[in-house]
Amino acid sequence: MIHLHVLGYLVFWVLFAAALGLFAWRLVFLIRLLCLGRAETENRFDKPACRLAEAIFAFVTQKTNLRHLTLSDPAPLGHAFMLWGLGIYLTGYVVFIGFGAGFGLFPVVEGNDFERVFFSVLDVVGLFILAAMIFVVLKRYVLKPQRLQREETTSEKIIQPLLIVTIMLLVVLHYLIEGLGYAAAGLSGEAAGSVSGWPPVGAALAEAFRDSGASSGALEKAGRSLWWFNYVVLLGALVYTPRSKHLHPLFIVPNLAFRHRGRKGALRPVNLQDAQTIRRAEIRDFTWKQLLDSYACTWCGRCHVRCPAQSSGKPLSPRELILGTKEHLLKVGPSLMHGKAAQRAKGAEGAHPLGPPFLGAVIGEEAVWSCTTCLACQEVCPAANEQMRTILDLRRHLQMITTTEVGRETVKNLRTRGHPWRGTMYARTDWAEGLGIKILGEDGPAEVLYWVGCTQALEDRNLKVAQALTQLLKAARVDFGILGEEEMCCGDPARRLGAEHIFQMLAQNNIQLLASYGVQKIVTACPHCYQVLKNEYPELGGKFEVLHHTEFLAELVREGRLVLKQAPTGPGAAEEGVSARLTYHDGCYLGRYNGLYEPPRRLLRAVPGVRLVEIKDNRQNAFCCGGGGGRMWLEEAAGTRINELRLAQALETGASVIATACPYCLQMFEDAIRAKGVEERLQIKDIAEMLVAAVVTKEGESGP
Repeated sequence: MIHLHVLGYLVFWVLFAAALGLFAWRLVFLIRLLCLGRAETENRFDKPACRLAEAIFAFVTQKTNLRHLTLSDPAPLGHAFMLWGLGIYLTGYVVFIGFGAGFGLFPVVEGNDFERVFFSVLDVVGLFILAAMIFVVLKRYVLKPQRLQREETTSEKIIQPLLIVTIMLLVVLHYLIEGLGYAAAGLSGEAAGSVSGWPPVGAALAEAFRDSGASSGALEKAGRSLWWFNYVVLLGALVYTPRSKHLHPLFIVPNLAFRHRGRKGALRPVNLQDAQTIRRAEIRDFTWKQLLDSYACTWCGRCHVRCPAQSSGKPLSPRELILGTKEHLLKVGPSLMHGKAAQRAKGAEGAHPLGPPFLGAVIGEEAVWSCTTCLACQEVCPAANEQMRTILDLRRHLQMITTTEVGRETVKNLRTRGHPWRGTMYARTDWAEGLGIKILGEDGPAEVLYWVGCTQALEDRNLKVAQALTQLLKAARVDFGILGEEEMCCGDPARRLGAEHIFQMLAQNNIQLLASYGVQKIVTACPHCYQVLKNEYPELGGKFEVLHHTEFLAELVREGRLVLKQAPTGPGAAEEGVSARLTYHDGCYLGRYNGLYEPPRRLLRAVPGVRLVEIKDNRQNAFCCGGGGGRMWLEEAAGTRINELRLAQALETGASVIATACPYCLQMFEDAIRAKGVEERLQIKDIAEMLVAAVVTKEGESGP
């Protein structure tokens, strides 16, 4: 008996050491693949303790996952139950196997209170795990939500249900081993069994096994056999996990720890003297963090369904970009590590010397140009992946390393004219004629610089917005001025189209000009200019106080410098005074990028005669207008036009007016309204235009 016990002990540790060795070997291999990537351009190791603590907290609490919990989509809660449950079970395995407190090598039931309480916890937790897994089966094989639909290989179709069965099997085995142990101990007189029915499942099964007529020895042997089977299944899971397609349990915490902690969506300058930092021809041209993103993907598909390009039938899928990166890395990475790619290329005519090019093998060029840089994919990602950054890196490669015709005309206009608009008949100050606006280069300094932006200065419909904002600033007695003809594009279209060299040229010229006039405070009505001036110019030395016009106007109203007409008062007066049903569209660069959701709404609620109703997808979940990422100047041929999809959502509200706070959005809605022929049903206005008619001048008259 002693020899059998020693043999069992040896087998236990030999199996454990072998499984742990295979696990560690694969983990080291995966980390070595990450090391193929380039160094990061930003510091991902600052404040390491804070980064690690935040990552562990987010993982344990499932904060990034549970924020998507809704009545219509309870999946995040099921995932959380599964994670918490398996975590508690893992703790149980460490306690009861690692420290030898039973499960076959020693007596199954020690009879102490700790064991009984802990087993009771495992019993209850196991029920939650089983419930979560049943929901997974229903979700994946019955309900089949769009975000989980993906073409799978034959092996994936087999392995996925096998994983589900394995998790459920571990819980069932725990119950059986527990019940057999209590039953055997009770029949042998070593223990009275459970106390007051606890552990609940184990006690119930123990009672059933006792009544089965089996002897104590038979029950004990059955329990030991199941224990060894359970142990082998556990070790098999340990070996398989780093070899499976689901690597996120191992890498999501590091990915959360190394996430971007700076300004949301802000891009960092690229060293234009080093072409290798711009090149993205093959897998090792990407940074180690971009490769780590692919490991951390949870396959939830949220980025896939939230992407406006994907939703409108275009070839881009942020999910497929991330998963394709991982598959490509696992495929070509070993050859790159062992230096075999060059040898293989010699015997294959036309083969790429470093493996197949990333563009084409993982993502097509058309998909790269489909991105609107709306940031929706990164906003919903529970793993803190940075899909948009990879897309913009690929655009830089296409614009600056290879040759592409996409956006060439726009980039040329930015380089030669200082703005992206081809064929405009306006000069930058035509809109300001007769308004008596101070021009800094001619009339001296001002307290506030109004940064007009290319679209509001040069595009016909948006000229009215610039004029309306000017009237509001004058009504509030704001000392402001403009740059006039000296103003050039902030560089947003160039940077988002991948022409980093043009962006840096424009940015440096603008920063020098602003500094020469001593500008400290800037107000702009364009969220794209706002993002670049506020969050990206500081990297190049341009540090200014930048406000969006909705922020500034809301502050003027709060201070009483801008007075609006009063809404009707008294019973029923609010409804009687309503002359327009209005909805507000959250621009991506104002909302998701900069979190400005309330200032526009405060202003709209203050306008008498309108009632604000929300579009279904609003605030951080708002659907893009389709104009960002330079898409305003590119043709949209594939699928449905994104602006028309957003217009359809706005029409569902029954509103007669769409309010916006972005010239790109205004232009895109105007185009969609004309295309759909709903001009008589719906108007699109900037918030500044809405406020003009409601302003009370110093003399008490309406309008400035």
